[in-house]
Parts: sequence; structure tokens; C-alpha cells
Amino acid sequence: MPPEVVHLSGELKEDGVFASLLANIRDAFFSPKLPPLVLESKPIPVPDRMATKRSPASAAIAAGIHVLAILLIALLIASQVKVMTSQKNVATVSVPATPPPLAPRLQAIGGGGGQHDLAPVSRGRLPVLAQKQIVPPKAPPTVAPKLAIPPTVVVQKNINLANNTLPNLGMPTSPLKGISLGNGTGTGIGSGSGSGIGPGSGGNMGGGVMHIGGDISSPVVIYEVEPEFSEEARKAKLSGNVVVYLWVDADGKPSHVRVVRGIGMGLDQKAVDAVRQYRFRPAMKDGKPVAVDMYIEVNFQIL
Repeated sequence: MPPEVVHLSGELKEDGVFASLLANIRDAFFSPKLPPLVLESKPIPVPDRMATKRSPASAAIAAGIHVLAILLIALLIASQVKVMTSQKNVATVSVPATPPPLAPRLQAIGGGGGQHDLAPVSRGRLPVLAQKQIVPPKAPPTVAPKLAIPPTVVVQKNINLANNTLPNLGMPTSPLKGISLGNGTGTGIGSGSGSGIGPGSGGNMGGGVMHIGGDISSPVVIYEVEPEFSEEARKAKLSGNVVVYLWVDADGKPSHVRVVRGIGMGLDQKAVDAVRQYRFRPAMKDGKPVAVDMYIEVNFQIL
């Protein structure tokens, strides 16, 4: 707006258009510099009426109330949520009282034995069955000994074997005739290696391993793995026991692991997978580690 000019006569007179335009351009580009403002007044402190002062006691009470409220909420949530996946898996070891129910071969009752003959074992009667071998079976000597000690093979007391009354020693079930005690290695009879009868190794008869009992101690679990629940069994809330059969070798490692009594829904395989990772203190016979068979019962329980 153009500036107004006051004349001496007291009348107001407006500038012209060009004068007002020049005045605006001058103010826009060449405005006069004003002297800096000088603060001559002094600030006066004024109390803040909105400020509040809390005592330490009230702050502590408020913090305690908040902590108590949080704990109550957490307890309420915990009481309402049901844990469906928590589980407690315990594996217990039991000793088989009888030979394995699902042995790979019918003659797999234990270990085996053999001699260094060229021919397979011939038909004959068994030597005396004993748990410790003093005199191994041999071919009939040309000169009878002055002090006769009957030969023995190592067989546990709880194993009954068929025998006959033939004069020569051999295997009662062999179809061959002769005087051979087997083409295996050891001090027993058969094609195996050991002081027992038949194939395999160690004592007793047939392929496989020896059984716990008598002078054969039980293996001891020194490392076990908790089996996992299968997703199917977890959803069905299935609990129960899985019985697993296995061999424990002379190094304490499991093998031939299989289920003899299962409960399904994937828990049988979970039990086998866990038992395969077990480690044992091996069974002992006459101060030496031997391979044996045993059962392990794996308990699946959802708490």
C-alpha cells in the first residue's frame, strides 16, 4: 500500500503510483539497515507452576505395583496355556531271559567254534558242555592218555542241545561221516571261531552272540540319547513302551537293532534311532569283553 504523506495543512496526501513503486523496489533491494536491538531489561525468575515433585517413596511404590502387575499377568497366561509338547523319555535296560524271539537264523543261539581241519565237521556226539574249557576236543589219539580228562566246549548252562551216543566227537546234526572237528579256527567244533559249536564266534552254538547270565555279565549303559517324539504321536498324545532288541559288541557299540514290540505312529523308528547312538560298558566273560544280545525298553511319556 503506498505510503501516506502528511502536509502542513493537516491533510493526508497519497504518493503517486510511480513513487510508491520506486519506494517498494528500494525497500525490497536496498532496505536501510536498522541498528541492532539492545536488551536493557533483566530476566526475572518465575516459578513453574506446572512442575511436580515426586518423593522417592511414591516412586518405589509405583515401581513395585507395576512389577506385581506384570507377574500376575504372566502367572495368568501360564495357567491358561497347556503345554502339549513337553515330554519325558526314559530308557530302561532289561536282560533277555530267553534267546531272541526274532533271530535272523534258527541256529543263531550264540557263538561258535572250530578246528583247523580241512574238511567240515563230521557227524558225532558233542563233548561235555561246560562254561570253562580245560581240554579242547581233538581227533582220537593213537595212544590212550594215562589220565583221561574229558574234552569240553563252552556252552552256557541254560542252553539245551540235542546229542547222540556216537563214539566219535562231532556235530550231531552233520550229514558227513569222518573224524573232522571242523574247518574253522579255535578250540571248539564247527566252522566258526571260538570254543563253542558251529559258525559264529565265541562260545555257545550257532552264529550270533552269547547271552547274558551265568559267568557272562550284563552290559551297562554309559551314554544314552533321549528319543524324540514323532509329530503324529505328539498330536495324538500317544504314550507307551517300545521294546528294542540289539547286540552289544566287545567294544560296547550296538548293532542289529530292531523293534520286537512297538506302539506305532513313528515312535518305533524313533526308539531305534536313539538306541543306535547308545554306548555301553561291554559284557565280560572270564575277564574279557564279549558280544551279547539284550533288550532295551524305551518309555515314551508325555507329561
